[in-house]
Order: sequence, then structure tokens, then C-alpha cells
Amino acid sequence: MGIFKKIFTPLDALKHLGQKPHTIRVPYVKKEPAKRYRGIHVNDWDKCIGCGNCARICTCQAIEMIPIDSIKVEEGKTNLRPQVDYGRCSFCGQCVDVCPTGSLKLSTEYLMTSTNKDDYIFIPPKDRDSGEGTGWESSTETSMLRFDREEMPERNPDERKLDFEPVLLGFSEQQAYLESMRCLGCGLCVDGCPTHMFIPEYIQKIRDAEYNGAVDEFFKNNPLPQICGTVCTHNCEDNCVYSRRGNPIQIRYLKGFAAEKVDNYGDVIKVDPDNKIDKKVAVIGAGPAGLTLAFYLRKYGVQVKIFESTPNAEGMMRYGIPRYRLSEKTLKKETDFILSTGAEIQYSTEIGKDIPLKNLLDEYDAVFIGVGFQQGIPMGVPGEDAIGVLQAADFLRDVAMGKKVEIGNKAIIVGGGDVAMDASRTALRLGAKSVIMYRRRWVDMPAHEEEKLEAKDEGVEIMPQTLPTEIVKDENGKVKSVKYVKTKMVDQGEGKRPKPVPIEDEIYEMECSAVIQAIGQNPDYSLFPDDIKEKLQFDKRGKRIIVDDYGETLIPGLFAGGDCVNNRGDIVGAIADARKAARGAQRGRGRASP
Repeated sequence: MGIFKKIFTPLDALKHLGQKPHTIRVPYVKKEPAKRYRGIHVNDWDKCIGCGNCARICTCQAIEMIPIDSIKVEEGKTNLRPQVDYGRCSFCGQCVDVCPTGSLKLSTEYLMTSTNKDDYIFIPPKDRDSGEGTGWESSTETSMLRFDREEMPERNPDERKLDFEPVLLGFSEQQAYLESMRCLGCGLCVDGCPTHMFIPEYIQKIRDAEYNGAVDEFFKNNPLPQICGTVCTHNCEDNCVYSRRGNPIQIRYLKGFAAEKVDNYGDVIKVDPDNKIDKKVAVIGAGPAGLTLAFYLRKYGVQVKIFESTPNAEGMMRYGIPRYRLSEKTLKKETDFILSTGAEIQYSTEIGKDIPLKNLLDEYDAVFIGVGFQQGIPMGVPGEDAIGVLQAADFLRDVAMGKKVEIGNKAIIVGGGDVAMDASRTALRLGAKSVIMYRRRWVDMPAHEEEKLEAKDEGVEIMPQTLPTEIVKDENGKVKSVKYVKTKMVDQGEGKRPKPVPIEDEIYEMECSAVIQAIGQNPDYSLFPDDIKEKLQFDKRGKRIIVDDYGETLIPGLFAGGDCVNNRGDIVGAIADARKAARGAQRGRGRASP
């Protein structure tokens, strides 16, 4: 048996003569890998923002972020791109799985031949594999990352529109933890924050439930964290890596959550109210800029006195933002803490009327102007002098001060910004039907999307591409109706905003009991006497004061910040200006040099 096996077994191999061989002749025949093969990296430089998440997760330390001179650094992006050392890479694919923008992939190409070891260290190019959808790619459905955010709980629209209680219910501890866990720590969000808050650091503290530590991080750049954690314009979230393929982290609400967890900031932030050095600064306006400047100067013992024209502090935070968006409790908590540091406020005092500005310049080492834009801009249409035509800024201020405001049963609000949304929702809470007329499209409305949607959910009727042309009076001079036309959007060329043009034949009329104008605001510079005003430098429109890098005007010792300096029109912008001015005021009178 053994002899026959030895004779015939070799002949058995003859049956394979007609079959395709298993071996491959390299490089003459290329083996086709699986479509999900993990080969050499490719990286779409247009999608890549240089966050470095791939380098941080690499357990082989095979990835290094390298600056590329040809890539322009933009807000929310860097010019860093990953460089891979294939002597270290294990092709595990984790770097691809945690790429938030989906720019990094593993191609199906895997063959490399070189005698030079440096050839195996390079920056992945944009294209390497043979076609779209091949190689190892990340997916929002299977990624280790969470692209969906924790939604902020809100009161039901039908319930909340009946009162001025806060709309937001706040995160639970579990929600805050889950949302904070999404943060990758890249820090790109910091570029979008005017005050450059240490966002990754305080989110880490929130994740670890170290709320005192988070507050300590807040106050390094921002002494109004709970206010900003409620109503900030949150430009930081626009830069969040998740905004490319999902929902950005709720940075604003995480800040508000942690700030609310600490009842008394004084337990964390130590400022001795009795520490007063021989330097005095006067502050005009107790809004976000004035309060911020007061806090940072008091940290260093500078004596601060704030002059406020109204009976209360907080400026437009109190008189421009309704209480359903920003509660009395939050305002009081943050103002009281700043005053506890030793800052003084003299209420119901109007500079330029009760006290000349020149007196402050003579008596104080520095003077800071932090007045907001509080004068409404008229529409310039016939009938604007009718009884019942109001400016949104005046309307919101009167309601906030508890005055009785008569607007009847139907108010038409003209404008499309956040102020228009606030006016419409306030009118709704006063029992009036609210209608917003805006000359451009919904997408063009400058109001934040969440503000528009909240107004719509509460029952505000929004009429985009609608332009009021006349306010009709009744026999007693009161508002009776508004005549308006529809508009069409005309393209003005690349890079220019489409222009709304009236459709003359489409003229309509809507009855109403009040018209609230919210098309913009101007500053009140009556505090400046002519001899001081002529020494100041203003922008081309004459609205904003030109200052240097330390917030100082052309008049030595006179500083300014907030709405009267920048065009942001928000709280965090005013805080950023005040921090710079605080450094300038500490240096003393005269144009400060960096």
C-alpha cells in the first residue's frame, strides 16, 4: 500500500494543471483588497481643520501635527495637518474613527517600497485610493464620537407664552456630564470667543463635577458666567469640530449649568473689598462692560465708582433682554458679587446732565464709557408719529421697569433681529397677537435661529419679504393699520447680499393696535460736550468710538468699550472690551503701549 501511494500521489497534482494559481506575480499582477481595507492614509485638506484628535488617540504615537505654510489660518481652523510614521502605524483605524470632520481615511493602497526609512514618514495627501467609498472611513452612525447633542429642556410653548418665567429648564447633572463627555479638547472653540475663555479646561472640570474649579476658570476671562451661560451669542459653538458633521457642543449651557451650581462666587473667587490702592476709576454705565471693568480693576485694588442713569444695574441685560430669557435671580447673583468686591454704584445719575464728564476726567485717574445703543432708529414712513408707534428698545425697557404699556390686541413688529424677537414675544405675553414684518427672507434674518424658532413655536406670525410703506391713523391719531408691499430678492453679484426690492403692484393692509419698530439702534452721546467730542475719533458712520488695543480713546485717560466701540452688539463682546480697558486703565493716563 505504501509503495502504490508513493507512485500515484504525485500524479494527483495533475488535476490542478488547468486551475488559476493562488500565488500572485508581484508587481505584474495586483491583488484587489477588500473595499474596507486599512491601507495608507489619505486626508482631505479642505475638510481637515487641524484639530489634532487623530494624533491624541494614536496609541502608537505614529501621528504628529505639522504646520503647512500654504494653508491659511482661519477662525476655527489651523494650518496643522497630520503626518504619519508608517514605521510605527499599526493601521488600527482609530484615527479615522475619531476624525470629527471625516477628512481622514485609510485607503486600499498598501504597497510601499523604499530603502530610505524617511520615505515612510509623510503627510497624507488628499487622494490615493482608486475611488470614492473605498478604504476605511468614519461614519456618524458607527463612530466612537457622539455627533448629537443633549437638548436643553424647555417649558411648553403654550404654557410659557403666558408669563415671564424662564423658558429654559436647565441641564440635569446627567445631561451635563454626557454633553461634556463629547468635548475632544481641541480648543478651536476658543478662537470664536471674544474673551478667549478656557473652554476645554472648564468643560473638563464640569465633566469631573468640579464646579468650583469650573467657576475659577470662568472668572479668568468672564465675571458674568451665568448670564453668558444663558443668553450668550455663543460664537464658540460655530467653531466646534462637531458643527461640521453634527451638532456643536452646548458650550453656553454647560457654562450656565456649572455657574448655577455655585451659589456664592465669593467662596471661590477671593477679592478683598477693603484692599484699595491710590488709584480711582470712574465707570459710566452699569451694563456688562461697566461691571466687567469694575471686577477686574477691583481684583488689583483699584477704587471703582460706577455712574448709572437708571435705578438699576445691568444696562441692556436688564432693560433689553426680557426676564423669560434672563431671570432676575441670575442678574442679581452676578451683580451682587461684583459689588461685594468693593465697587460702588451711584444710580439715577446721568453724566452730561447731572454731572459734567469733565468733572470725572479731572477727579479720576481714568474714566471708562460703557454706554449701550439705546435709541431706536425710525423707519422713515408716513404716519410714523401715530399714537401707538413705539421703539422696541423703549418698549422693552418700560416693560422691564414694570410700567404699564398699552399695545392693544395686535402688535406689528418691524425688523428681523433678536430685539424684534424679544419685542414680539413680550407683546405676546402682554396679551397681544404678534406679527413680525421683515423685508428679507427667513434665512437672512439676523436673529439667532433658536430665537426665531422659539418665537414661532409660541405663536408669533413671521412674515418675511414684507416691507411696511405707511402707518395709517384713525380719526384720533392712533395706529389703525399698516400698509405694506411684498419684496423680491435681487442678486447683486458674488459676495454681495441679495437686495430686497418692493413689488409695487402687491400692496396690502393689515389692521393693528400698535407698531413696534426694531430695525436698529443708535448711541446717545449727549454726555460729551462739544469740546470733548471733537477730540474723539469715530468710525465712518459716526456711531462708534475708535480706541486703541487697550480701549483708550484719543483723550488720555478716557476709555470706552461695548456697543459704543464694537459692532457685535452682544454681552460677551462688551466683556472682552472691558477686560482690555481694565489693563489700560491700570497703566494710568495716556495712550498705553503694548
